Amino acid sequence: MKSDIQIAKETKLIKAKDVGETVGIPRSEVIGFGRHMAKVPISLIDKENVDKSNLILVTAITPTKAGIGKTTVSIGLALGLNKIGKNAIVALREPSLGPVFGMKGGAAGGGYSQVLPMENINLHFTGDFHAITSAHNTISALLDNYMFRNQTGDKVVKQVLWKRVLDVNDRSLRYVVTGLGAGNGIPKEGGFDITAASELMAILCLAENEEDLRRRIENILLGYTHDGEAFTVKDLDVAGAITVLMKDAINPNLVQTTENTPAFVHGGPFANIAHGCNSVLATKMSMTYGDYVITEAGFGADLGAEKFFNIKCRKSGLSPKLTIIVATAQGLKMHGGTPEKDIKLEDIAGLKKGLDNLKKHLDNMDSFGQTVLVAFNKYATDTEEEIGIVRDFCKKNNVYFAVNEAFAKGSEGAIDLANEVVKAIENNPSKPLNFTYADEDSIEEKIEKIALKLYGARDVVFGEKAMKTLKKINGSPITKFPVCIAKTQYSFSADPKAYGVAKGFRFKINDIVINQGAEFIVAIAGEMMRMPGLPTDPQATRIDIENGEIHGLS
Repeated sequence: MKSDIQIAKETKLIKAKDVGETVGIPRSEVIGFGRHMAKVPISLIDKENVDKSNLILVTAITPTKAGIGKTTVSIGLALGLNKIGKNAIVALREPSLGPVFGMKGGAAGGGYSQVLPMENINLHFTGDFHAITSAHNTISALLDNYMFRNQTGDKVVKQVLWKRVLDVNDRSLRYVVTGLGAGNGIPKEGGFDITAASELMAILCLAENEEDLRRRIENILLGYTHDGEAFTVKDLDVAGAITVLMKDAINPNLVQTTENTPAFVHGGPFANIAHGCNSVLATKMSMTYGDYVITEAGFGADLGAEKFFNIKCRKSGLSPKLTIIVATAQGLKMHGGTPEKDIKLEDIAGLKKGLDNLKKHLDNMDSFGQTVLVAFNKYATDTEEEIGIVRDFCKKNNVYFAVNEAFAKGSEGAIDLANEVVKAIENNPSKPLNFTYADEDSIEEKIEKIALKLYGARDVVFGEKAMKTLKKINGSPITKFPVCIAKTQYSFSADPKAYGVAKGFRFKINDIVINQGAEFIVAIAGEMMRMPGLPTDPQATRIDIENGEIHGLS
């Protein structure tokens, strides 16, 4: 089969204004970034249309090194729905340059199921990540300047919580010392997170409008003063300047699929260290113009889907009509104990054992009150017997099932999936969304309910650092925030090697991070790092350009 880049090159792209016009977006409102990328102003969001649209969440079984292809399924479903005459739009997250050049390459789908122009989306795109990085580090510079010039008085900052960010995978920046040298500030320990983990990224993805964006920026907790009082961006009196730096980033990005259908790609928080969903504004923009809107949540359903429901839906009022869990034979076999070198070979016993992982995710989605469809993402090595086993398993568990072949066939390969999605939505009236915990629960109770009910832990242990923060915020309005657990994506537990369904484990929370502007609490489990490192063989070694053509980016 042709490479992603070859397929992308052969696709005849149409102008962004033409893409928008296909779903009724006025040409005069489309703000072009070149010919094939654009931003659409948030003033076009229409609540009445949002309420009538059918929102579909795409999530997955626990990911493995074999890959799942969740984005390929999301884009493929949009292609399939349009193919059968429906008005469908896909809403996705933006790729981060760190993983693009580090672990996995591009994140714009694959094969005949891509969003385009792929090379631009995977690189600097419309500058949203740059805007967030600049805004975040401007806060850092202004805070350091404040501390340097206010070393005495009532509001001396004693403890700094705010790190810097960069959109790279660089383990050497996790812990640094700044301010060294005479006249260069106050020497202090600090560090870098990846831009996708910036609180400003979470704020961008949860803000309802520019006013809400500024309000949230003002509320960002930067540290504490000598008398224990919270010190925020509002105390620096710079929220207006930071909002200005993000004034364009707040508008969703419009691109197109390999079949020229609309796609909104906006915001990019990771699901293992942040809340893993594209922006509320892009989702609502898509729902303004699409009768069916497909969005995805990062990694497995224990991470992305849980945060989509308990954070994004809780805060925005959104509620999907259907949740799709993507599964692959190779992924299921790895969860069933098949050695990685053998996952392309038929292994019925390993596949059947791996279905336990899928069943746990199905049970979790049922706890949210969701109608579920399992999308089997087909690879060339999959056998009919393997597909039949998963199909029979879904029938036995009363969930919808369809095979997706959009990677190899485009919209033609997603017609069955699209038809099954329409049937699932039309045959199942919308039900109220059940949250895992109540706003009034304590932070400890919220974490425990997620860990025990959704992960399968026997108990939760809070480390000394986490307990210190919990005591500090006890009794404050912050305790009503939802929680965002940062943990490995490769297991229900905090142990990345615990494939399948981990049971009866102790779940340890080592640290608590207060995202007062984003309005959620980050609970860091295990050894989870908010600045990833590079692998032995980074993807960057395969990316090159020759005669203006990029290679190895997909």
